[in-house]
Amino acid sequence: MRTLVITQNVTLDGAIEMLDDWFDPSGEPDPEYLALTHRQDREADACLLGRRTFEDFRGYWPLQSDDTTGITDYLDRVQKYVVSSTMTDPQWQHSTVLTGDPVEQVRALKDRPGKDIVCTGSITLAHALVTAGLVDEYRLFTHPVVQGRGRRLFPDGHAIPELRLLDARSFGSGVTYAAYRPARGREGRGHTGVT
Repeated sequence: MRTLVITQNVTLDGAIEMLDDWFDPSGEPDPEYLALTHRQDREADACLLGRRTFEDFRGYWPLQSDDTTGITDYLDRVQKYVVSSTMTDPQWQHSTVLTGDPVEQVRALKDRPGKDIVCTGSITLAHALVTAGLVDEYRLFTHPVVQGRGRRLFPDGHAIPELRLLDARSFGSGVTYAAYRPARGREGRGHTGVT
């Protein structure tokens, strides 16, 4: 079974919803940060997104003709899966629309052969995957800012009794990275169903 990874940029107070300007993809990237991102890209052959995040990505990354980070190139060539009940034509190469129950669609995707599946942004979808216990790993880039509001990665009422730290590091920008895996058999309790 493939590994499903949720990768998120998060504020110090836990928000993943970007309501302020604390994350700027067009900024000058830290070389170590970028190397870590590319390591994840090499280990993944599928990008899983909710409709809004997909449309944000599609409206930004393909237009970056002078992108020296390699992110545009990766997103153009990786297989993208967009979960949507309204989209019919994704209008981006290597993109597939997943309709129907998102939990069942992602469960089937995990059962196919391949490398890691990475989900980023896509808060409603991320909440559904978390509450369904489908997430194998969490990779969090914590930015040194307190936003004071905004949705968080883990929905209210959902608990994961134990997470195992896989990797941690910090960057000159003040951003820290930590990767966690739920302890076996302790994926989460509380919330159920798709949000």
